[in-house]
Amino acid sequence: MRAYRQFATVYDRLMEDMPYSDWLRFARECWDRYGIPQSVVDLGCGTGSLAIPLARSGFHVFGIDLSADMLSIGRNKWESSPQQAIRSSSGSIRWLQQDMCSWELPEQVDAVISFCDCINYLTEEAYVEAAFRATCEGLKTGGAFLFDVHPPKTLQRYADEQPFVLDERDISYIWTSELDRTRMEIEHHLSIFVRDESKGPSVYSRFEEVHIQRAYQPEWIRAALVRAGFSKVEAFADFRLKAPDDQSERLFYAAIK
Repeated sequence: MRAYRQFATVYDRLMEDMPYSDWLRFARECWDRYGIPQSVVDLGCGTGSLAIPLARSGFHVFGIDLSADMLSIGRNKWESSPQQAIRSSSGSIRWLQQDMCSWELPEQVDAVISFCDCINYLTEEAYVEAAFRATCEGLKTGGAFLFDVHPPKTLQRYADEQPFVLDERDISYIWTSELDRTRMEIEHHLSIFVRDESKGPSVYSRFEEVHIQRAYQPEWIRAALVRAGFSKVEAFADFRLKAPDDQSERLFYAAIK
């Protein structure tokens, strides 16, 4: 677990092609199935790329993240939104710096989401179980916890296909990965180059990032959710309400309290 600092400043630029609309669609399809919430926790909300559109749609959102820098960027995006009139008459966001393993609110909420493989960043089983317990405690009875994870196969693919390179005019990176196949834990090393326009069009600043993720077996995740107190667990795959199979690249879970 780590709190991003310098990486927060380039996060949205590097993540602009992520399928945020697919995560939002999946959440809505699940809520149609399990019950439409009013209050939603976005656990590991980052810069608010999911929390903000949910609030604009009328939900009362709590954006929880460990990184104060990520939260600051999200708050600025929300406060500078041109849809001020829509925001004031419908949804809301509260930004909270908390650890996802021990988060808590004064009152329980209707739903919790944690997308973009946040759970994979919990690299010990005890951390995952703590996050599941905290989430179950924070949900109202009948509430749904929706999250996604990379299965072991996806981390293996990253290791097999690396290195990855991005070469854009304003930002570039070199990304290599090392996989510990025993723990099924992958360590991503990124050298990021960002153009510094204050120093000239050909001057770039460089910083290093290390991201560590761990994949867990689906059977273990299901059992851990039950141990945490969830009464019903369903598994899906690749942004659709379909059962996962050996070809699934991203697994989704819906755990009902």
